[in-house]
Amino acid sequence: MILSGTDPQAIAEAARRIQAGELVGFPTETVYGLGADASSDSAVAGIFSAKGRPADHPLIVHVADAAQVQAYASSVPPFAARLMQAFWPGPLTVILPRKPGVAAAAAGGQDSIGLRCPAHPVALAFLKACDTGVAGPSANRFGRVSPTTAQHVRQEFGDGLLVLDGGPCDVGIESSIVDCTRGRPVLLRPGVLTRAQLEAACGEAVLGKDEFERQALDHVGEAPRASGTLEAHYAPNAKLRLMEAGAIQTALDLLGADAAHIAVYARSIVRIKSEKVLYRRMPDDALATAQQLFAVLRDFDAKGVKLIWVENPPPDAEWDGVRDRLGRAAAS
Repeated sequence: MILSGTDPQAIAEAARRIQAGELVGFPTETVYGLGADASSDSAVAGIFSAKGRPADHPLIVHVADAAQVQAYASSVPPFAARLMQAFWPGPLTVILPRKPGVAAAAAGGQDSIGLRCPAHPVALAFLKACDTGVAGPSANRFGRVSPTTAQHVRQEFGDGLLVLDGGPCDVGIESSIVDCTRGRPVLLRPGVLTRAQLEAACGEAVLGKDEFERQALDHVGEAPRASGTLEAHYAPNAKLRLMEAGAIQTALDLLGADAAHIAVYARSIVRIKSEKVLYRRMPDDALATAQQLFAVLRDFDAKGVKLIWVENPPPDAEWDGVRDRLGRAAAS
């Protein structure tokens, strides 16, 4: 069931269900989340069951404001506080040391916890009404394309799930995740915030995950410390392949009028000789591409294509989040 996120009665009903241990779909500026009371291990278990998600893969806990952090984190390094001050509410998740005995299931059993304050009016109203942190991974089956509309969530879980409709997501890809438990900031998952923006805000160099692990080999092989960081993730049903524009055009020319069940998502204008090939132009702007990316992949799947050929994003830093999501989708 989809209810308007602007209806106070819908917000109250969604909060009541969270407090009763049920699941609720809710909008954020990044993607739609599948929410449960983060303080209830049994409610959180419902998320893992509904998504088919491994129970040791941690969830992000959404909070209404920075004051709620103290309920879940045992400490907040100064650079983490600066990041929250700069980007909350917004598309940033910080991983902090977890208070013992708090939200163990949401943290995947780890001694750290991911926290985020979303920049969406419906999400904030919902979180305030819940009066508790809400564990909320993307509202889709595990490993699949994230939802950016309420209708996407209904397609995943049916009418039995209450979904607050906040319209299409403005950002369109998940938050940047910065691990703040290792003595210095480590970027585990890029989003629309660039590393340069993060460094300017926290006043320290931000390492990438691979950079850090080269310096601290004891971290290699441990359980995932953050949501959405597995090598294969965000995958459509069709096989996605990243290609240079010239390679896409060559393949289309070779197949000619016989090309079928193929979708192309590219910034370059390509020549297509078959009416059975779908083409969608990728915006030249990284933020615009992020906003529409998951919706485009879902639309291709809905049209029954078997192959999706995507032009490689530019190497610029502002494309890091899009490049990350496409790379993981192609690895599936």
